[in-house]
Amino acid sequence: MYILVSYDIVKDKTRNKAMKFLKDLGTRIQKSVFECDLDDEQYARMKEGLEAIVDKRQDRVRYYRLCKQCVGRVVISGWGEIQEDEGFEVI
Repeated sequence: MYILVSYDIVKDKTRNKAMKFLKDLGTRIQKSVFECDLDDEQYARMKEGLEAIVDKRQDRVRYYRLCKQCVGRVVISGWGEIQEDEGFEVI
């Protein structure tokens, strides 16, 4: 499944820890946004790992599960390298 993960983490140390954790699971597309292509088990481990890192009283993590049709409709505008296998439309 294709997951878009975004986070708003208050402390620099915690934010860096979350970023390093997510780097092993997906591609960083913005400073606080990752795209991940995971199976159900990987997704569960990712959520469990991030929840152990963040402070739920101060921080927020959002997980957007995208279907294959939705991924095919993603439009990217602006700079940045697009991997060939992404299949996005660049304007």
